[in-house]
Amino acid sequence: MIKTTTQTTPGASLRHVLATLGEPLVRVLTAPGGLGVGVEDVVIHDPEDPPDAHPGDLVLVIGARGRSAAGAIRAAARSGAAAVAVKNGMAVVNVATDAGVALIEVGHEARWEQVEALARGVVDAARAGGEADHGEVLGDLFSLAQTIATLTGGLVSIEDTASRVLAYSRAGDEVDELRRLSILGREGPERYLAMLREWGVYQRLRAGEGIVRIDERPDLGIRRRIAAGIHAGSQPLGTIWVQEGAHPLTESAEVALLGASRALAPQLIRHRTLPSPELRLREDLLAGLLDGRLDAESVADDIGADPGKPAMVLAFSLPRDRAATDRQLRRAELVHLITVHTAAYRRSALVSVIGGRVYALLPDLPEHAEPRILALAKEIAGTAQRHLDVRVRAALGGVVPSLSDAAASRGDADRVLATMARGHGTADVASLADVRAEVLLSEVLAFLGEQPRIRDPRLTDLVAHDAEHGGILVPAVLAYLDAFGDVRKAARELNIHPNTVRYRVRRAGEVSGIDLDDPAQRILTQLLLRL
Repeated sequence: MIKTTTQTTPGASLRHVLATLGEPLVRVLTAPGGLGVGVEDVVIHDPEDPPDAHPGDLVLVIGARGRSAAGAIRAAARSGAAAVAVKNGMAVVNVATDAGVALIEVGHEARWEQVEALARGVVDAARAGGEADHGEVLGDLFSLAQTIATLTGGLVSIEDTASRVLAYSRAGDEVDELRRLSILGREGPERYLAMLREWGVYQRLRAGEGIVRIDERPDLGIRRRIAAGIHAGSQPLGTIWVQEGAHPLTESAEVALLGASRALAPQLIRHRTLPSPELRLREDLLAGLLDGRLDAESVADDIGADPGKPAMVLAFSLPRDRAATDRQLRRAELVHLITVHTAAYRRSALVSVIGGRVYALLPDLPEHAEPRILALAKEIAGTAQRHLDVRVRAALGGVVPSLSDAAASRGDADRVLATMARGHGTADVASLADVRAEVLLSEVLAFLGEQPRIRDPRLTDLVAHDAEHGGILVPAVLAYLDAFGDVRKAARELNIHPNTVRYRVRRAGEVSGIDLDDPAQRILTQLLLRL
C-alpha cells in the first residue's frame, strides 16, 4: 500500500470526487453508504502487499481486475475505506455491496497514475485551511469547467498550449470520439490535432480573443464545437473547448465562453508557475480595496484598470436555509458563474468573497452603464436559480466617479441587500434607486436607535404603558399614521372597526400627551414607534 500523503484535515465527499472525474474515466457501481461519505486520502494498493488502508481512504487497486480484486475490496472495507476503485468492477459489485463499501469502476483505457493525480487534486483542493497547491488549482479548474458547461449547454474541456487536458466537465450524452480519446489519454490524439492544425483552428485560437467555430464532421467522429483561446496579453495559455451534445448550445454560449476564457487566465498562469498565488492575489486586492486597506492606484495597476474612470460594485447573497457545507459549495459555484459573466462584460472585473457575500467590482464603466449592469445582475440571478437551484439576491451599488470610491459603492450595495432581507420589495435584483426610501428610513431609524438622548420620553412611556395593557394602542397609532390619517384604511389593515381605531388613537394621545394634529410630532411619533 502506497500512502502518498498524510492528511490531518477533511477532504472531499465521494460525490465531489465522482462529479469531478466523471465518465468515461470512472463511474460508481455501488455505494452502500451513499455518496456523501468523506474521502480523506487517496492510496494505491497492490494485491501482493499487505492491506494498509485507513478510514476515509479512496483505495486504488492496481494489478488486479475483476474477481481477483475481491480480497482487496473486503480488506479495504474492514479498514473503513470510503471507496475502492478497480477495473472490470462489474464482476465484484456484490462483493463490495456485501462488504458495505463503495465501488468505483475505472475505465479500461484509463491510466492509474492519471486517476490518482486527478483524485488527489480534488481531495487536496477540498482540504479546509490547506495551502494553495497543484491540487487546489486543478480543483478550481474542474469546478469552473462544470460552470462553463452549465452556461453553454455543452461538454467542456480545458487544455494547455500543448493540448494536454487540464480539466473537463462531467460527461453527458453524445460524447464524440475526439473528446473521449482526449480525456482518456489526457491529451488530444495526434491524428485529430493534425486535422485541427490543417484547418487553421489553432492559428485562429492563438491569434487573439474571439470564438472559433468547428463544424460537425460525422465521418471523422467530430461533433460541432466552439472554442476560445486563453491569453495573458499576447501570450497563449491554453484553450477552452465546448462540444455540442444531444441538444444545441445555449444562445449565450459564445458570450459565456468569452468570459470564461478571460476569467481562466490567472488560474492557468498559476498552473504554470505554482508558487505564484495569482488568483488569490486578485481576490485579496478586491477585498483590500473594498475594506479601505488598499489604495485604488495599486489595485488598478494590477488589474489593468483606469483608476480615474467610474466604477460600480455588485453584491450577491445566498440564502442561509442550507447546511454550511452545501452553502460553501454553492458559493464557490456562484463565484465562478459571476466571474464568467462579469469578465465577459469588463475584462478587468474582480470577484471575491467577503463575509459570506460575493462582490464583483466593475471598473472602467462607460456613461449610462446602469441599465446594462442591471440586466447583467438579473442574468446572473436567473442562471443561478436555473442551474444551481439556489435563489440569489443581487444588489447594485451606486456608480462612483473613480476606483478610489469603490468602498462607497460597496456600502450602497450592502444597504440594498440588508433592505431586501427585511422584506422590502419582492424582486431578487435591486439597485439603490429601487429601494432608496427604505434604505434612508433604515439609516434614520438606526441613528435614532443609537441616540437615546434625542428620543421623546412621552413615546417611551406610551410603549411601556401599552406593553402592560394588551399592546393595542401602538399598532393602532402606527396604522393610522401609515394611512395618512385615513381611519377606514387603518381599520382594514388591523381588521377592526373604524370607531375602534379612533378610540385607540385618542386614548394613545391621552396616555402620552402627544398631539397627532401637529405635523412635527406626527412624523417624530411615526419614526420612533418604528423602533
